[in-house]
Amino acid sequence: MGLVTITGIVLSSSDVGEFDKRLVILTREAGRVTAFAKGARRPNNSLVAACSPFCFGTFEAFEGKNSYHLSRANISNYFRDLATDYDKVCLGSYFLEVADFRAVEGVDETPRLALLYQSLKALESGKFTNRLLRNIYDLKTWVIDGEYPNVFQCMKCKTTENLKLFSIKHHGMICSSCGELESGVEISNSTLYTMQFIVSSKIEKLYTFVLNEETEEELTRILASYRLNYMSHKYKSEEFL
Repeated sequence: MGLVTITGIVLSSSDVGEFDKRLVILTREAGRVTAFAKGARRPNNSLVAACSPFCFGTFEAFEGKNSYHLSRANISNYFRDLATDYDKVCLGSYFLEVADFRAVEGVDETPRLALLYQSLKALESGKFTNRLLRNIYDLKTWVIDGEYPNVFQCMKCKTTENLKLFSIKHHGMICSSCGELESGVEISNSTLYTMQFIVSSKIEKLYTFVLNEETEEELTRILASYRLNYMSHKYKSEEFL
């Protein structure tokens, strides 16, 4: 086994044996990995503080065939402020669970890690509604996984002009001309622009806006319908949202 350094966020932590911990970490270098922290449940163990969900930092570990064995950790952000707000903990746990389910082992997960980190920072800041945060996180996750709706052109005639309807059936927008033949939900220009911004923006620029209540409600309805029709997996943390 060789000693390596990985950067990531702890997605989940569980007890193993009498004193050890089993962690799932989303890393920049190796995607979703399993890591064991020997003796981490002993009060004086140096890894105690690093073995909790939300911890972000670098981890020194010995790489095995199917897992890692932690030796040291340098945590740069514990996201401690989340623990003081039940609603934030619930939404933050949803972010972690989605990343855990969708991340792949052994691949570059830099975009997913960046999205998770920026989303937790935005959640901790208190500047955004939880509803908007979830909408942004979900839509950008679909972008990373190539499952997002096309909001830049008509799904029938491919025009980029007069996009008026959002079609669940066709995975995206329908223009005013084609809309006479196809069913869809009318969408305002502000909601369409918001979706285009989320899809096309760099992750570091995602959490730079807020919406009025009307636009936020419309965005929520559209993404909830899309989620219901195309995202079959049910997350445990959704029960608390």
